[in-house]
Amino acid sequence: MKLLKKNQVIIYVIAVMLMVAGYLNYTTRTADEVTQASAEVEANETGENANIGDARLVSSEAVEENNTTNETNTTVNQVAENTNTTNTTNETTNSTTTQETSATTDDYFAKSKLERDTMYSQMVETYENILNSTNASETQKQSATEEITKINNTKNSIMICENLLKTKGFENAVIFVNDESISVIIGAKELQQDQIAQIQNIISREMKADIENIHISTK
Repeated sequence: MKLLKKNQVIIYVIAVMLMVAGYLNYTTRTADEVTQASAEVEANETGENANIGDARLVSSEAVEENNTTNETNTTVNQVAENTNTTNTTNETTNSTTTQETSATTDDYFAKSKLERDTMYSQMVETYENILNSTNASETQKQSATEEITKINNTKNSIMICENLLKTKGFENAVIFVNDESISVIIGAKELQQDQIAQIQNIISREMKADIENIHISTK
């Protein structure tokens, strides 16, 4: 009977020891799993945060670069537009100025020719009045006839010279005759020596004038 109780006590002790050992093993394993799981979670969170941070950084740089590129393109376009506008304005202004200058020059030559021809017409009319006057002597009428012929010859010579000058490239030219002195005004900023010689030759030949009596100027 005592032996049985002793054996029961031993079995009981062994059972308790096994239970304690199992509990300790379970606790240790659970702690390790928790630790491992925590480490994995932390690693995952760290990795995710790192990836998110990198993504934001790249996105931020991309946006900044895009914004910078867009701003640069906008600035370049604005500069180009301003330059084009400025160039267009300058071209328009220069064109307008050139046209106004050309129109003013044309007006000058047209007006000068009209005034000259009007003067000749008035002179011819005056001499014709003498011819038609009953009070004029024969001498006066002869002088009037000669003057009318002289005026008409001068007008014809001037017309021929101005047309010849035009064919040589001098679009605007007006000629004034005062006795033996002949003034030639050319619409140009300047004249070369060969152009001056060309003008002198035309005037001298057609108007029977000496070179020293031909005076050329520009307008």
